[in-house]
Amino acid sequence: MQQLSGDLDTDSQPPLAIPVAHFVVGVAILLLGGAIAGLGSFVPGIDPAGAGSLHLLLAGWIGLTIMGAMTQFVPVWSGTSLHSRQLSVASLWLVALGVAGLVAGFLFEYAWLPIGGGVLLVGFWVFAYNIVRTLPDVRTFDITEGHFAFALASLLVATVLGWLLAADISVRLLGGLIEPSRLLLAHLTLTVFGFVLATIVGALYQLAPMFTQAEKTTVDAHLAHVEMVSLPGGIALLAAGRLLGSTRVATIGGVVLLAGALAFSGFLARQLWRARVETGPLLRRYGLVTASLVGWIALTIPYWLGNPISVFTRFGGPTGTHLLFVGVFTLTIVGTFYHVVPFIVWYHRYSDRLGYESVPMVDDLYDDRIATVELWLLAAGLAGLWIGDVLATTWVVVAGGNLLGVGVVLFGANMAGVVWRHRPETVREVLVTLLGRSPG
Repeated sequence: MQQLSGDLDTDSQPPLAIPVAHFVVGVAILLLGGAIAGLGSFVPGIDPAGAGSLHLLLAGWIGLTIMGAMTQFVPVWSGTSLHSRQLSVASLWLVALGVAGLVAGFLFEYAWLPIGGGVLLVGFWVFAYNIVRTLPDVRTFDITEGHFAFALASLLVATVLGWLLAADISVRLLGGLIEPSRLLLAHLTLTVFGFVLATIVGALYQLAPMFTQAEKTTVDAHLAHVEMVSLPGGIALLAAGRLLGSTRVATIGGVVLLAGALAFSGFLARQLWRARVETGPLLRRYGLVTASLVGWIALTIPYWLGNPISVFTRFGGPTGTHLLFVGVFTLTIVGTFYHVVPFIVWYHRYSDRLGYESVPMVDDLYDDRIATVELWLLAAGLAGLWIGDVLATTWVVVAGGNLLGVGVVLFGANMAGVVWRHRPETVREVLVTLLGRSPG
């Protein structure tokens, strides 16, 4: 079993093209979502903040990025081999097509919803099956693998609830047996907190000690133990309470979830405070992630103590949603990629040359100037979105969203530059992978 700062088995990783393909498609979907958010208000019949845009962000950008990251690093963290490269590519296409079907349904014709939702369900289930078959025996689960297992279980249930909701919207499948709002809240709870948040927390338990080189202390261990019990347990109770319409159960679940999130934010803050490496793009973003998580918790407490089963508090405090989605989710993904992508490229291109010739450092592969500008754009964009929400000022929200979009484009360009300059053959391999052929 690997510890929090254990060594990684890089010999177990799949071909570089597989995670990069997930990343490329995810960024394309994110840009589409940004276009809808920015231009949708000028197009009659399109809601830029509706369910279609939400699925582009969650299932498309965040979902595909998590899929690519798990496909790459579960074998590395667990010291095993990916069960099937072909299933990874198949799940990528199924999820992308499913997202497209759902967005078409929400924007144009509800009849598409159960079709798109069904394809999306199959895609996520194929992905989950592939990762479960990759994970080692349950008796050897470490803290990261345990969170991933919980995240996959949440994903499986969330997709079923989502398909039932899509079918009910289209053809009234449930016939009033359960309120659609309760089904929606349970679906969102398991998706946002059970799948996305649990995955990010589990990954950061490995990545934060690795990138900060901070020693694990007794206090860190206690905080991790509190989180391990509170976060998954709170998510399960909150989802159950929302599905059953029970304010009491949902309130208990929400409070326990927030306690787990606060314990983890303490763990992450301590890792950053005791970092023994130079502060770079990744650690700066992790600092923003920690601040955003604490801010989201503070803004959510009064709402979940009051009415956690309201659709208006589905993601916590209404003015904290951008702190969660942008400050925690997106910044974690962006920051982590600044080490993950260059490291993978460096390993494939330069690792076998080490000791025989001069090779660049991992952090030398990307453009630090672009990374600095992009960091400020993301931070300014997050601030604009949050301030605009607090003040209910549309132009501030729009300005923040545009700054954030430019930052994401720069981030994508920087990562693309790493691949293009240091391993250009990956571009061909990604195209081959997307066409369904194994790159190696």
